Amino acid sequence: MRNCSLIVAALCLLTACGSKTTKTLDYLKSDDVYVAVDETFRPITDELIDLFGKKHPEAAMYPTYMSEDSVVRMLCADSVRMIIATRRLSDNEQAIVRTHNLKVRHDIIATDAFALITHKSNPDSLITLDEIKGIISGKITRWEQLSHGSKRGELKIVFDHSGSSTVRFMKDSLNGGKDLSGNIYAQGGNLAVISMVKDNPDIIGVVGTDWLKEAGSPALSSFRDLAVNVMCVSRESGVYANFVRPYQYYIATADYPLLRSVYAITTDPRTRSMTKNFFFFLKGQDGQKVICNGSQLLPYMPVQVRDVSIKKE
Repeated sequence: MRNCSLIVAALCLLTACGSKTTKTLDYLKSDDVYVAVDETFRPITDELIDLFGKKHPEAAMYPTYMSEDSVVRMLCADSVRMIIATRRLSDNEQAIVRTHNLKVRHDIIATDAFALITHKSNPDSLITLDEIKGIISGKITRWEQLSHGSKRGELKIVFDHSGSSTVRFMKDSLNGGKDLSGNIYAQGGNLAVISMVKDNPDIIGVVGTDWLKEAGSPALSSFRDLAVNVMCVSRESGVYANFVRPYQYYIATADYPLLRSVYAITTDPRTRSMTKNFFFFLKGQDGQKVICNGSQLLPYMPVQVRDVSIKKE
């Protein structure tokens, strides 16, 4: 009887070990991709996910679009193991990730620019970086304070979310880390900002440049035929001012000043998973080609910039 009990115990142990091994293998081969994405990059991410899904029909894609601070919190809580954002995780955030026995990998996949947009009837299209700093610090609150302004009245600036990557960039890079002040408003999303600008000539809207293209269209070759005006921004003031719009060319030359890097960040420890495949797809030739040809972002893969002279007949 005792021998029988020992045999049963041994069989149970082997069964348990077999179940654990099967579960581990299933985990390593998981086809589910849960990725949290800064809402600024929804247009191009939708295109990237579409192409990746066609190449990997077995992959089950579950993107979540939200403000950047929410995206980072999801990664730190181990709710997702991949995000797309405009900054690296801080040392403190990486320490939180390590409490889940995970490591962080950051890779730059593109350079993004955000656009300043105004109502179609607004004649003012030129603004300098110093003037933008004046607006978000509360020093400039009226249109007539702009050096190239002809419009008069109260000037308001509208962002997408209070916790968005755009607000964080303005705060950290242009306002010395201080909270934004003045006539500052949040509208809830990039499309909401565009809609508000269409209806209000007193507003400057701040949006991800890629949101300006029509759904399903390739990268814009011109901003002239849009339902809003896209302002020209100069890094310098005075005689050295060079006003440009956020085309890929001026992102590549860094003449357009409102730029930030775009990161793919993963904590997935698996060597064979669709999450890892998607991470490397974004960095690879196929993903970089989509970013270059299908968006206003500049791909991280090296590109050749040439000055082209057109001979007049």
